[in-house]
Parts: sequence; structure tokens; C-alpha cells
Amino acid sequence: MVTENKQTISISAASQITGVEIHTLRYWEKEFEPFLYPERTDGGQRRYRPEDVRAVLMIKRLLRDEMFSIAGAKRRLEALQEAA
Repeated sequence: MVTENKQTISISAASQITGVEIHTLRYWEKEFEPFLYPERTDGGQRRYRPEDVRAVLMIKRLLRDEMFSIAGAKRRLEALQEAA
């Protein structure tokens, strides 16, 4: 559930900001669940927080710029999370 004090955006706004198509965001949400988990409204709409947008941009960089596989990108995100 979305909390009132957090600034969130819709999946379409997240798509425009990140340059990642909506269907890809939905897919990545399943594939990268521990790292990308947008909140949901009571009606089930996804609401992206700033940390979700940052996660999308990181996943996009790993997959498209650095040519990681999905499994490799997951391992890289885990390593970054452990280092933090």
C-alpha cells in the first residue's frame, strides 16, 4: 500500500523517465523482485518511488550498456547490495 508522505509516480511516468517500456518494467519487476518492488495502491496500480527509478536505471545499464545477462545482472546487484 502507498503511504501518503512518499512521493511516487505511475508506471507510465517511470517508463518515460527511464526510457524503459511499460511491459519491460513489469517483466523486470518479476525478474528482479528483491531489487525492484514498486508499491501498489489499494486498486493494484504500481507506484514507483525514487529508489525504484534508480533500480530501473541500474538494471537498464547492466543489461543494455554492460551486456550482462539477467542472471549476471542479479549477481551484480547482490554484490553491490552486500558492499553497501
